[in-house]
Amino acid sequence: MATRAHGRILVWEGVSVWVLSAPPGQQYPRTDFHAHHAVQLTLALTGTIEFDGDAGRVSSPAITIAPDVRHAFKGTGCVAHVFVDPDGQLGRQLVRMLCSKEPIAHFPTSLLRDVPARLYACFEDRTHTDEELRRVIDDLIARVSGDPVRAARVDPRISKVIAWVASRLDQSVSLGDVAAVAGLSEGRTRHLFVEQTGLSFKTFLLWLRLTRAVEMFADGASLTDAAHGAGFSDSAHLSRTFRRMFGITAASLVLS
Repeated sequence: MATRAHGRILVWEGVSVWVLSAPPGQQYPRTDFHAHHAVQLTLALTGTIEFDGDAGRVSSPAITIAPDVRHAFKGTGCVAHVFVDPDGQLGRQLVRMLCSKEPIAHFPTSLLRDVPARLYACFEDRTHTDEELRRVIDDLIARVSGDPVRAARVDPRISKVIAWVASRLDQSVSLGDVAAVAGLSEGRTRHLFVEQTGLSFKTFLLWLRLTRAVEMFADGASLTDAAHGAGFSDSAHLSRTFRRMFGITAASLVLS
């Protein structure tokens, strides 16, 4: 039987944190190679973590991964994965600060300070609220990113499209629809979207749907309800996408 990781997942404005723990005496199985459209920061709260990428293996108490970079994860103990939307001001700042030299890199442990201990305390002692856990992550991100207003700005037409699509994930959305929202031709919208986000509109839409489904699942929805609420055809489609982007199955998570 595959290892089932127990944990908590929180999602808020452009950020999500997954604090996961393997059962005592077990380690996480190495994930499949996968990639997702997020800046990732992974912290070893106990035990060890390592990532394999196209350039080799990186082992460290804290590791950063640039958006859309292939990687595979292996670890022991309790781990925190922090995902940040790379298309907002905060995400763009983190990409500039953390991912400009290497796609998978050591995170400066001097910036962590007491964060791993605080996160582990929030996970182990359930009297700590979700808001307390969120404050720990917000403090860390603010410490790393500095002043996010210096980050490069997204073209306002693409910002408008992203906001419009995010409010309609449970509906059918086409490139023609978003071109009308942007006030551009489909060809120009396609080109501008890739230029601004680094992804095709179709791939970006799939990422938005996945993050919405994760949020619903973390809030207690079944996989089927989360799939339909995020615009997937069914739970099987959601499960396939989840595995491709995170390297594990959604069913391998036990949330509390």
